[in-house]
Amino acid sequence: MKLGETANPDRERWGKPLEGVRILAVEQMQALPYATQLMAHMGADVVKVEHPVHGESGRASRPAVHDTDGRDVGATYLRNNLGKRSVGIDLKDPEGKALLERLVPHFDVVGENFKPGTFDRLGLGYDRLSALHPGVILVSVSGFGNLAGSPYRDWPAYAPIPEAMAGLYEMARTGDDPPRPLVAGALGDIGSALFAVIGTLAALHHRERTGLGQHVDVAMFDAMVAIADIVPFLWSIGSAPYTAGGSGLGIIEGYRASDGWFVIEVIREHQFAALAELIGERGWIDDERFATRAGWDEHRAEIRSAIERWSAGMTKLEACRALCAVGVAAGPSNTAADLAADPHVASHDMLLEVARPDGGDDLLVVGNPVKMSRVSEGPVRRWPCLGADTDDVLGGLLGIDADELARLRSGGVIV
Repeated sequence: MKLGETANPDRERWGKPLEGVRILAVEQMQALPYATQLMAHMGADVVKVEHPVHGESGRASRPAVHDTDGRDVGATYLRNNLGKRSVGIDLKDPEGKALLERLVPHFDVVGENFKPGTFDRLGLGYDRLSALHPGVILVSVSGFGNLAGSPYRDWPAYAPIPEAMAGLYEMARTGDDPPRPLVAGALGDIGSALFAVIGTLAALHHRERTGLGQHVDVAMFDAMVAIADIVPFLWSIGSAPYTAGGSGLGIIEGYRASDGWFVIEVIREHQFAALAELIGERGWIDDERFATRAGWDEHRAEIRSAIERWSAGMTKLEACRALCAVGVAAGPSNTAADLAADPHVASHDMLLEVARPDGGDDLLVVGNPVKMSRVSEGPVRRWPCLGADTDDVLGGLLGIDADELARLRSGGVIV
């Protein structure tokens, strides 16, 4: 779906679920920006507060494109800020901080994802915000949280750090090989963002019943522990953890086809029997060597050899279709090009085609994975240029006139 288009326009009459919700996002990089972008897809009015000179740090990421305002804009910013408005305010300037405080009563939610304590040091912590607006919901995302103590509180944290600390990398490590970061893209950011959205929606619902706002706090480490739940649970139950070397849980492996790789998961005996029948190894069904999952682990090399003999003349998609037809869960290990051509991805509007401002092929930004029967998909606006909406927001919400805006701009308070 191209930016600005609407899928299922017959559902537009119902409106978006978060229409009327205003979010003031003092955010950077991805963990909170993905959350607020998702809520913008759902209809929230998201106003992003950025430094008036260089913007938020995601703008400096690489690779970058040359935007319509003459600035280079990095990939992290490009893919996490659709549908938002940008206001450039220097929060370290007393006048800039005062502007943010004046904005707070006009918003339902204030979001921030800096190191714990940063907002407090700026004089913008929850106690101050709630004094300005008792119903405000402050949503914080950080490496190790604000509301509960942590020995890591002051550590900086990009996505790979909490991913590693939660045990995700040890699951995929073999022998003495080092851990391999980024096994699932920015899982630490996206996973934390999803919990931030859940917390925000729960707090909004709680406020409907009580009239009270609150501080919603998501530690990225907590989010990754939740996602990696299998790691501590299997250890606690006395089972070997699942690793790349096998664990007795079943067959969870990638296999080669003629054009790449596919992954299967066989974790029940009837699934193993269906696999054996399909690939021409019916004798395995009554073979004592394969009677238990531990046996499957022990003879993984033989299983791999047989599966890859069977799949050698097939594409990865053909192999998966054959496996799924007999009840064996399988999926192709897709490249970016595979995703761009995938019919499911297209029919679900999961890649938004965004025109590059500096020419060339369209950028592909992920769409909204939450589908609703009474809500249309789109239209979605492109990311904002730095400070593009400063005058509209400050003039429209605070009534600041053109002369005062010019004075604030000349003083570097706003852009």
